[in-house]
Amino acid sequence: MAMFKRRLDELSSAVILGDVRGARKLTEQLINDGVPPNQILQTMLEAMRIVDSKYERKEYFVVEVAAAASAMKEAFKILQPHLKVESVEMKGKIVIGSLKGNIQGLGKDIVAAALKSAGFEVVDLGVDISPEAFVNAAVKEKANVIAISITMDETVPFLMEVIEVLHKRNLKDTVKVVIGGNAVSEKIREEYSVDAYAKDAWDCVSKVKAMLAKAR
Repeated sequence: MAMFKRRLDELSSAVILGDVRGARKLTEQLINDGVPPNQILQTMLEAMRIVDSKYERKEYFVVEVAAAASAMKEAFKILQPHLKVESVEMKGKIVIGSLKGNIQGLGKDIVAAALKSAGFEVVDLGVDISPEAFVNAAVKEKANVIAISITMDETVPFLMEVIEVLHKRNLKDTVKVVIGGNAVSEKIREEYSVDAYAKDAWDCVSKVKAMLAKAR
């Protein structure tokens, strides 16, 4: 058990330092050693949380954040096939993506991973997704929630189109919307009549759970 703890700590350090090769190798070792995949994922997510904190404190710059993101993504590619969530345990279905004009997908990727680890079925649409495409995907996938990442201030107004399309299709009461990212806030949520705002991946999981519980 001590060995597993040490390797998990080493994985955390590899992600924080942007060591892609080390993160991949440690993830493979942990999987081969039988460490629960969700435990490995939580270690990765906590590491990125530390990276976010360092960036906020100006201890890290964009280049360090990008390196950490690369390490996280590559390690996650190794881990993802081992994250097993039985369909009977699904609590809801979410379509997630970065809104039109937003091409940075790190935050979105972390939120998607956190939602998956919490037992939700997640359909990742990618980045630069139009308002219409979000709603079309929600209809096609019969999703309960649309999760939207917005990191650029100038793209926030596109959020209104998402809400308008949902209203036009009489879906506003059945498909909930949660937003997150550096460009949005609780104030933006209120201004655009969005169902929920999440300050990070863990808060998003909490908000989605609350919305689905209320819907039932």
